[in-house]
Amino acid sequence: MIRSLLGSSGGTGFSLTLAALAVTAALLVATLAGVGPSGFLVNIIGQLAAFALLALALDLIWGYLGILSLGHGLFFAIGGYVMAMHLLMHSFETTGTVPDFMQFMGWKEFPAYWAGLGVFPYALAVALVLAGVVALVTGWVSFRSRVGGVYFAIITQALVYAAMLLMFRNDTGFGGNNGMTGFSVIFGLRMGTETASAVLALASVVVLALGLVATRALVSGRLGRLMLATRDDEVRLRSLGYDTIVLKTGVWVVSALLAAIAGMLYVPQVGIVNPRILSPELSLEIAVWVAIGGRGHLVGAVIGAVLVNALKFWLSFAAPDVWPFILSALIVLVVLVFPNGLLDLSRGFGALKARMRREGVASLDPRRAGP
Repeated sequence: MIRSLLGSSGGTGFSLTLAALAVTAALLVATLAGVGPSGFLVNIIGQLAAFALLALALDLIWGYLGILSLGHGLFFAIGGYVMAMHLLMHSFETTGTVPDFMQFMGWKEFPAYWAGLGVFPYALAVALVLAGVVALVTGWVSFRSRVGGVYFAIITQALVYAAMLLMFRNDTGFGGNNGMTGFSVIFGLRMGTETASAVLALASVVVLALGLVATRALVSGRLGRLMLATRDDEVRLRSLGYDTIVLKTGVWVVSALLAAIAGMLYVPQVGIVNPRILSPELSLEIAVWVAIGGRGHLVGAVIGAVLVNALKFWLSFAAPDVWPFILSALIVLVVLVFPNGLLDLSRGFGALKARMRREGVASLDPRRAGP
């Protein structure tokens, strides 16, 4: 069952996942009508959908190109910070309330680079262009220099760590170490209401479904075959005349854009963005989600993100001090025992079931019966 669900090109798992997302969307629509899940559960669903989209972004580059990024939190944060800037500008234009960080710094006006961010289409364009440019520069320089493997992972984590240190500065105009909060209005809806929460969660689920459809279409065609060939034998593919640098850079940019969109969906639902979103721990967690679901399986990335974060949310209430140890155990388990995540677990159960079936048949063989 798990193997069919995680199949990267199998229709069963993909269809079941889309059906589950459709049911979830219907429940959120029911919430808008006043008969659906509670506001708390709705908020959790929205966050899980944003995390699943983030895992999908990493799986596209890691699972299909074999390029491990430990800095996807950078693109996630770009989307999150731009969305926070939009919400604060929009709130200021609507309510006249000056953001807390500006009061703390004694600023009377927004920094010049905030201009126009109160308009959502412009803010969306800024987030995508910024994430795309950062990904294009880092990807082109790294891939052109034949940087890969653990070295690329180290570079990406160094980038996200440097960005975190920058965001801790109070004079950058991004909220400093306290971050940005105080979002009061989004698309004319009062933040914190069940209606706003349901709309945000519904948007996250719909975007996740669209992202899953788009990435599956991408990897199911000729481009997907080239990605797998690059992952398995890049030297041979280059010898055949293919420009793998352009291929890897292009997919890297697409992955970054998906991560930025996930950040834009996530921040309004948690009501704050601060430098912790750039912590190396988050980027490492993203890799764990994908590894547990089974990299190279888009549906698996979604399932892994949902399972791990659902467990994290539960433990945050039940036993908050235990989660770091659980995460460490999951990392060790995936690396040493289940390198293909849930797919290996499914194979193990399948092998055990087959062995039990053989032993059961053997026990019924009269030639093996005792005197």
